[in-house]
Amino acid sequence: MNDTLMTIREMCDSYDVTPRTLRFYEAKELLFPIREGQKRLFTKRDRARLKLILRGKRFGFSLEEIRQLLDLYDMGDQQATQLRRTYEVAQQRLKDMQEQRDELNEAIDDLEEQLRWGEKILTSLDNEKKAAE
Repeated sequence: MNDTLMTIREMCDSYDVTPRTLRFYEAKELLFPIREGQKRLFTKRDRARLKLILRGKRFGFSLEEIRQLLDLYDMGDQQATQLRRTYEVAQQRLKDMQEQRDELNEAIDDLEEQLRWGEKILTSLDNEKKAAE
């Protein structure tokens, strides 16, 4: 494997993605591989961008949010704008995730309570049926 360029297969193997995923990110202008005929060669920058894309997706960022954050890389301010904006977006995403978790925990508690109620009713019905037999 070339240290500076990777083929689509090497990218797939290294980052556990499909060729279709890489082509999709290329079509969305998130990755910019070098094209040699049908062959795509991914640079170190493409690899860094893919890592950020995958991390952003894992955290629930939209592709548009990820694109906007990646585009801030070239501002010429040693990535200060990119880092600041990423931090702001990540803080909001964390808040959203915590709210979702709290709502999910509440729904789980409610469902567990309903299941306990249902179990009591079923036990009562089974006991009545046994007593009638």
